[in-house]
Amino acid sequence: MVAKDLSSAFTAGFALGFSLILAIGAQNAFVLRQGLKRQFVFAICLTCAVSDAMLIIAGVAGFEWLTTVLPGVVGVVKWAGALFLFGYGALSLRSAYVGGEKLQASGGAQSFSTALLTCLALTWLNPHVYLDTMMLIGSISVQYEAKTTFAFGAALSSFVFFFALGYGARLLAPVFAQPMAWRVLDGLICLVMWSIAISLLTH
Repeated sequence: MVAKDLSSAFTAGFALGFSLILAIGAQNAFVLRQGLKRQFVFAICLTCAVSDAMLIIAGVAGFEWLTTVLPGVVGVVKWAGALFLFGYGALSLRSAYVGGEKLQASGGAQSFSTALLTCLALTWLNPHVYLDTMMLIGSISVQYEAKTTFAFGAALSSFVFFFALGYGARLLAPVFAQPMAWRVLDGLICLVMWSIAISLLTH
């Protein structure tokens, strides 16, 4: 039973983390472009993954403390998180409908410091990162006794995603050069966000 609980918490954390990070954003687009240009790919992927892991751990650990101090915060965050996910999904659905976006490896060579600072800015100055990692993942983690395992699964998903994205960019380039590919992905992201929102409200 303990092994099953650990496996369930890990799988849930990994799936949630991967679904949230899959959403198209400036950070992911930057990692893709760095992968396409083959510039500082390892350092950029590691920076994004470690940053996410730090925020996830802080969210899971901090949210548990917050619920002890303010027990009613769980209900508030649950509804706020669901509304955020429904809104996020709606924006993705709009992007899927409007279309027009495509991946381009624009820009020339840049220094390592410039690339790293850009990566840090896109990660730590993005308010969605805090909502996703600290608030949403933190609020869902309270459903599991094995919170550490849940956090580990969510953090591991960031490492898997960013390194796959950075080093697999060359393979994805022909696909995401077409605007239709982005529209399909945005549509899938909408479905994932809405399904997570419904799941959050029903637990």
